[in-house]
Amino acid sequence: MESFIFQGMAPLFKAMTEDGFLAVCSEAKGLVTLKHSMTPFLKVEPFLPGHYEVLDLKPNGKVASVEMVKYHHCRDEPLHALYDNVEKLFPGFEIETVKNNLRILFNNAVKKRLMTDRRIACLLSGGLDSSLVAATLLKQLKEAQVQYTLQTFAIGMEDSPDLLAARKVANHIGSEHHEVLFNSEEGIQALDEVIFSLETYDITTVRASVGMYLISKYIRKNTDSVVIFSGEGSDELTQGYIYFHKAPSPEKAEEESERLLKELYLFDVLRADRTTAAHGLELRVPFLDHRFSSYYLSLPPEMRIPKNGIEKHLLREAFEDSNLIPKEILWRPKEAFSDGITSVKNSWFKILQEYVEHQVDDTMMANAAQKYPFNTPKTKEGYYYRQIFERHYPGRADWLTHYWMPKWINATDPSARTLTHYKSSAKA
Repeated sequence: MESFIFQGMAPLFKAMTEDGFLAVCSEAKGLVTLKHSMTPFLKVEPFLPGHYEVLDLKPNGKVASVEMVKYHHCRDEPLHALYDNVEKLFPGFEIETVKNNLRILFNNAVKKRLMTDRRIACLLSGGLDSSLVAATLLKQLKEAQVQYTLQTFAIGMEDSPDLLAARKVANHIGSEHHEVLFNSEEGIQALDEVIFSLETYDITTVRASVGMYLISKYIRKNTDSVVIFSGEGSDELTQGYIYFHKAPSPEKAEEESERLLKELYLFDVLRADRTTAAHGLELRVPFLDHRFSSYYLSLPPEMRIPKNGIEKHLLREAFEDSNLIPKEILWRPKEAFSDGITSVKNSWFKILQEYVEHQVDDTMMANAAQKYPFNTPKTKEGYYYRQIFERHYPGRADWLTHYWMPKWINATDPSARTLTHYKSSAKA
C-alpha cells in the first residue's frame, strides 16, 4: 500500500526510526518529544517544500521510502490557472501590460484568501508590502460587504519609524488601527519563548521574530481577530532586500531571488508561521500566491532589478496611480522589520548585542568551535541564541543549514542598518 507526504510552503518536519516507524508534524517540537522503545534519539529533519515522498506502508504500520519527488518550482504556473476565474491577462512585456497584470493578480491573491468564518485582520509595518496588502484587503472586505472594520496592527518602541508610517497608512485607508508599544526589557524577556517557538537559532530570524511574536500575543489577548494577513514573501520575490542594489547582473539577481524563495521555510516563512501560530493565529500571505509569484518570476530579469536606486521599483510603479496607499509610503525605502520597530539612533540589533555582551564572555567564544562544531557562532549574539536553542532542542542544530546573510557585500551583520546603501538613504 502506498502513502504520500506533501509539503507546500509552511514548514514541515518528519521523523523516521531505524526500524521504519514514521511521524510527521508541522512543528518539530511535536516530534522531538516522541518516545520510541528502540530509538533513544529520534532523527527529526525538515521536509523540503515543493516535494512529496512516496512511501510503502506495511501491514504492521512500518513504512519504507520509495521515492522523493519534486512536484513544484516557484516558477511553475499552477495547473488551476486553467480553470480559475481570474480576469484574463494580457500577453507581452510592455510595461503598462505588466503593471496591469500585476494589479489583477495581486487583487486576486488577496480576494481568494478571504474565505473564512473568523475575523480577518492585517499586520501593518508601514512598509510597502504590508501597506499594499492592508489597503487591498480593506477594499476587498468592503466589496464583500463584511460587517466589521478591518483591524490593523503595528508594533515598535518609542520613535519607531514603523509606527509613524503605519499610522499614516491606517489613516489613509480607514482601518481600526492598533499600536503596540514594547520596551527593550520586554523584548529581551521574550527571547526564550521566541526561540522555542521558532525552532531555529538564525540571528536575523530571531531578531525579527520578537516583534511579530509580541504583536501576535497582543492580537490573541485583546481582539477577536484570528486570520491575519501579512506582507511576507515580497522581499524574496520582488528583490526587496537592500543588497540587491549590489547584484552584478539582472541574471544573478534572478538566481538569488529564486534561492531566497526556496529557503523561505528556513527563514521568513518560518518566522511568520511560528510566531503567529504560537498564539493560535492563522497567517495568510498574498505575495506568495502561486499565480502572482510565477507571473512575477516569468518577467524579464532586467524588469525586476532595483531601478533609480530604489528596490522593488516595478511593484511600486504598478500601484503608482492606484491611490491605495500614500505616495510617501509607496516609495518608502526598505526598512527591515527587526530594524523598523526601533529608532535609527538605537537599533534593535544594538540593544540585543549590548545585552548579550554581559551574558557571553570571551572564554565561551574561544571555545565556541569545540562546543558547537556545526554552524559555529561567530558573535556573542549568535552564541547566546544557540545556547537557548540547544537547551530546548539538544543536538538538532542541523535543522538550520546556514545563517541568513546578505550577498555581494562584505557584511558582518545581517541588519540592513549596517549596510552603506541604508546609511546613505537614511541621511537623505
